[in-house]
Amino acid sequence: MTDLSVIIVSYNVRYYLEQCLHSVFASRGKHDVEVFVVDNNSTDDSVEYLRPRFPEVHFIENKENLGFSRANNQAIRLAQGRYVLLLNPDTIVTELTFASCIDYLDQHPEVGATGVAMYGANGRFAWESRRGVPTPWASFCKMVGLTTIFPHSRRFGHYYMRYLDRAEANYIEVISGAFNMLRHEALDQVGLLDETFFMYGEDIDLSFRLLQAGWKNAYVPTPILHYKGESTQKSSYRYVHIFYQAMLIFFDKHFRRRYRLLSLIIRLAVYLRAGVDVLKRAWSRILSRLPKREPEIEQALCIGCTASLQQMQDICERNGLRFLTEMDGKAPMYVVYDLSSYTYGEVLSQLIDDAGKGSTASLGTYNPKTGIMILPHDVFM
Repeated sequence: MTDLSVIIVSYNVRYYLEQCLHSVFASRGKHDVEVFVVDNNSTDDSVEYLRPRFPEVHFIENKENLGFSRANNQAIRLAQGRYVLLLNPDTIVTELTFASCIDYLDQHPEVGATGVAMYGANGRFAWESRRGVPTPWASFCKMVGLTTIFPHSRRFGHYYMRYLDRAEANYIEVISGAFNMLRHEALDQVGLLDETFFMYGEDIDLSFRLLQAGWKNAYVPTPILHYKGESTQKSSYRYVHIFYQAMLIFFDKHFRRRYRLLSLIIRLAVYLRAGVDVLKRAWSRILSRLPKREPEIEQALCIGCTASLQQMQDICERNGLRFLTEMDGKAPMYVVYDLSSYTYGEVLSQLIDDAGKGSTASLGTYNPKTGIMILPHDVFM
């Protein structure tokens, strides 16, 4: 039996997905890994571009955007792995990621699923790496700000469980859909992703069903990079609708009978929060249309071998980035690593270390095999 089935649902992010796949194959190590990419009717020729570059990958091409849950379920039904990993395309795993999670699951048969320590492109820890079930109380604390005011309180800060040491493995409740390694046996017991959720909320629902079935969910402190947003269009009003609708679907499914008196209040609170988000986005669009000062030239500190540095310099000059090979007194906006000179683990470790020292630079990568430079929200070549 295969050790691990990796499933990636993709929509119009072919270069981020390409980078993700390179990291996935680097993380295989001694394990037998099969990889599925489910393309939700991308318009950027993702499959045509990637299929010849990754002949080992099983591609599933949908003729319409089926959503995250349905697309994952397509591949889960075909997966042969003892473990099944649901992975976002806007992620980078390290050479040790799969081994760390598989070893943990092998040693903890009570655990049905595990998540990891996710870091943003700025090197900051993503608190959604560990979450509690969004019960009415936990959701209330988050929406009114108590979670922010008392982040380390078990009573008020349960939503993000920040009272747990992020450097240690712990039982948690909700595992992010960006990286969720599941025991196939547990999936067989609780069932597939609920296809009522188009996108968002399905990870919370699956995590909750695992807990209800007697499984434990766990957090393993092995790091990955999550660009968080390149696989979705979070600036759109459609995102707001889908996200908050998912919250209501989860509440109705699991808590409405128990909290009938609170049902109307919770629905109003969710709609109010959604309305605030819509207004924020509308205001941001208004501000973006106002006249602006001449923007500063973005700086990219590039690190790598001589041949790659020359190629990186050419890319920077073509795309209006200031190319640097050493600090010149002003903090760079990006630090771009040559992936032929550094492992994924080394790049991520350095990013996290620099962020801990106060760096505000975001990660960039350059792969000389593809000739592509990837920044958090831009792809240059």
